[in-house]
Amino acid sequence: MSFPKNFLWGGAIAAHQAEGAYLEDGKGRATCDVIHGGKERIAEILNTSSIRANIESSQGYFPEHIAIDFYHRYKEDIALFAEMGFKVFRTSICWARIFPNGDDAQPNEAGLRFYDNLFDECKKHGIEPLVTLSHWEMPITLTQKYNGWAGRELVPLFERYARTVFTRYKGKVKYWLTFNEINMTLHLPFLGGGVLIDRPEHKEQLSLQACHHMLLASASAVKACHEILPDAKIGCMVAALCAYPYTCRPEDVLEQKKLERMNYYLTDVQARGYYPAFAEKYFERKGIRIETQAGDKALLAGGTVDFVSFSYYSSSAVSTDPAVNGKKTSGNIFGGVQNPHLKSSEWGWQIDPAGLRIVLNYLYERYQKPLFIVENGLGAKDIPSGGAVNDDYRIEYLREHIKTMKDAIEEDGVELWGYTTWGCIDIISASTGEMSKRYGFIYVDRDDAGNGTLARSRKKSFDWYRRVIASNGEDL
Repeated sequence: MSFPKNFLWGGAIAAHQAEGAYLEDGKGRATCDVIHGGKERIAEILNTSSIRANIESSQGYFPEHIAIDFYHRYKEDIALFAEMGFKVFRTSICWARIFPNGDDAQPNEAGLRFYDNLFDECKKHGIEPLVTLSHWEMPITLTQKYNGWAGRELVPLFERYARTVFTRYKGKVKYWLTFNEINMTLHLPFLGGGVLIDRPEHKEQLSLQACHHMLLASASAVKACHEILPDAKIGCMVAALCAYPYTCRPEDVLEQKKLERMNYYLTDVQARGYYPAFAEKYFERKGIRIETQAGDKALLAGGTVDFVSFSYYSSSAVSTDPAVNGKKTSGNIFGGVQNPHLKSSEWGWQIDPAGLRIVLNYLYERYQKPLFIVENGLGAKDIPSGGAVNDDYRIEYLREHIKTMKDAIEEDGVELWGYTTWGCIDIISASTGEMSKRYGFIYVDRDDAGNGTLARSRKKSFDWYRRVIASNGEDL
C-alpha cells in the first residue's frame, strides 16, 4: 500500500464561502462580507476606495451573506461527507462569530455553540475536524480601527481568540492551522489581512509589516495550542508555488529562484523560527523597515509549527524576456507565463499534476516536517444533464494528482499526513464570488446571482472519491 494506513482523506471548505447566516446569532461583519460577487472581484479587493464604500453601504450582491447556507444545513452535508468515507474535514472558524468586533470583552456564546455542534456532528460520523483559525474572515471592525494586520494591536487579540477556541474545543479538535495561505497577504492585503492600501507605493511596506504581525500571532497561537492542547497538532498553510524557468537561460533560472524564495519566506519563519537571510537583505535593498519589539525573535523561535500544509492547483513559468512576458496566464494570483506544455482550466489555471510532486519534494526537503495537502481541485462549470453531473474532467484531474502523491510517498520518502480536496461541496469562489466555478463532489443548486433552491445532489465524482477513500488510494 502506497498510502499509510492512517492517511487522512477528506475535503475542505472555508466558513465564509459556505456558512452564510450573515449577522445571525450575534455574528459580526467580517472582511469577506463587504466584497461583491463577480468577475471583477479581485479588482475590487485591490481598490481601497471601493472597499471603503462597501463597508459603509449594503448595496449590491454580497455572495458570502448566504453562500450555500452550510450554517443551517451542516448536518445534511456532514452526512454526505461521511457517505464518501471522509476521515478528515477541513473548515475554518469565523473569527467574527466568536468575537463579533474582534476586541469584544466576552466571546459570543451562540457562535461558540455553533462550532460545538458542528464538531460534534463530525465526530458522530468518525470524521476528524481540521480547523483553520483565520481564513479571510476577520472582523471588519479591526480594519476600521487598526487597518487590519498592519496594526500590532491585533496580535494579542488573535491570541485571545485562539486561546478561547482551543479551550472550548479541547477534546473535539486535534488538528489546527493558524492562517490560510499567509503569503496571499503580500498579493491581496485586504483579502488576506484586512489591510487597506490608500497609496500604491505603500503596498509593499504595509503588507510586509502586516505579515510580521501575522507571524507573531501565529507563533503565539502555536505556543497556546501546545500549552492548552498538548496532544494536538498545529500547522501553517501556504499557497504553494511551482514555477518553471521558461528557458535554461541563467537569467530565467535566477528569476525563478527569487520568486520561489520570496513565496516561502513566511513559511520559513513559521517552520524554522527566524527570518531567512535573503528576506532581510530584500528588506534592506528595498528600503523597507519592519517595526519590531524586544521579544519578537524569541516568540518566533518558540512558536514553530508541527507540520506544513499547503494549497496546490496549478503551475506557471518565469521569464526575463519581455517578448515572452506578454503571454501571461489568466490563472491564479501568481500569474506567470503560459507553459506551452500544459493544458489550462476554464479559468486559465494550468493543469500540472507533476508540479504537485515537485512541490511535495521541495517543501519536505526544505522543512523536514510532515506535510498536509489541504487544498487541491479543479474549478469547472458543471452543467447538470438529466439531473446528473458527469464530471469526468474532475475525476481525471484528481486521479492524476493523487498518482503523483503516491509517487512522492513511495519513491521519494515524503511524509504526507493527508489530503483534503478543495470545495468538496460546491461553494462560493473566493477569487470571483461565483458559484459557477465549482469544485465539489456535491452539486449545490445556486447560481452566480444567488438564485436556486440550494438543494444538494451527488456528482459522478462523489462515488469515484468514495472508492478512492475505501481503497486507501489504490482504486483510482
